[in-house]
Amino acid sequence: DGAKVELMGRSGKSLARYFPEIVAALARLPLRRFTFDGELVIPVGKVLSFDALQMRLHPAASRVAKLVAERPAAFVAFDVLAIDGRDLREAPQRERRSSLEGLLATATPPLHLTPVTTDRAVAEKWLEEFEGAGLDGVIAKPEDGTYQPGKRAMIKVKHARTADCVVAGFRWHK
Repeated sequence: DGAKVELMGRSGKSLARYFPEIVAALARLPLRRFTFDGELVIPVGKVLSFDALQMRLHPAASRVAKLVAERPAAFVAFDVLAIDGRDLREAPQRERRSSLEGLLATATPPLHLTPVTTDRAVAEKWLEEFEGAGLDGVIAKPEDGTYQPGKRAMIKVKHARTADCVVAGFRWHK
């Protein structure tokens, strides 16, 4: 909202002080009022590190500043929920996506727009390629679907992982 940028986790907790580089990048966008849904990520090498993300949630401002310099975060936008006070949550996914693409057309890192495709083969390729990068899978959303907070209104296609295991145990004899 203008010069004020807020980052909030699902719990409603403010995350802005832990990710000042993302706050600054969002503040530089030409649009003054918007609400995005997205993910904060920290790449370490070629993977996304959940541990590095958790390390940011530190009470000491000096520690946060050190981590910002060492491992900058990025924000990946998935959806736009409001623009200039207009609630878009009831708009179809295709309309929200088009608006999001327009809003982030000139955005540069650390802001990113999540890729999208309607081609199943491309989605399958992404699922295979990004498995080792710390991604759980891919999301499929109905093009005419509305934004439904707190509900699983999408399909999360996860990697199928199996392992051959031998489970053994013993119990101490009395």
